[in-house]
Amino acid sequence: MAIDANSARITGRVHGRDITLEGGLSRDEIRGRLWWWRTEDPDGCGERQGRDHESEGPRADVIATLGGYYEISGDPDSQEAEELVELVHAELNPAG
Repeated sequence: MAIDANSARITGRVHGRDITLEGGLSRDEIRGRLWWWRTEDPDGCGERQGRDHESEGPRADVIATLGGYYEISGDPDSQEAEELVELVHAELNPAG
């Protein structure tokens, strides 16, 4: 996992899938990409709402930002999740 500050790009691994977040994303878009597994089936077989998050290890669901590595919590509506979305948004959009 790495961050390329010159291109406002943050990478991570969430629920076994590599993700990339780039500048210009809204807070809702960031939240959707970090917690995609709560509403999407990666095989395209329908919704997965209501399923518990199955972690692949203690660092399986993390994102790397300038501030360090952050674990993706299981609840996208938690205060911890909101703080992570704000942090990622600020790093992807440093001008405001």
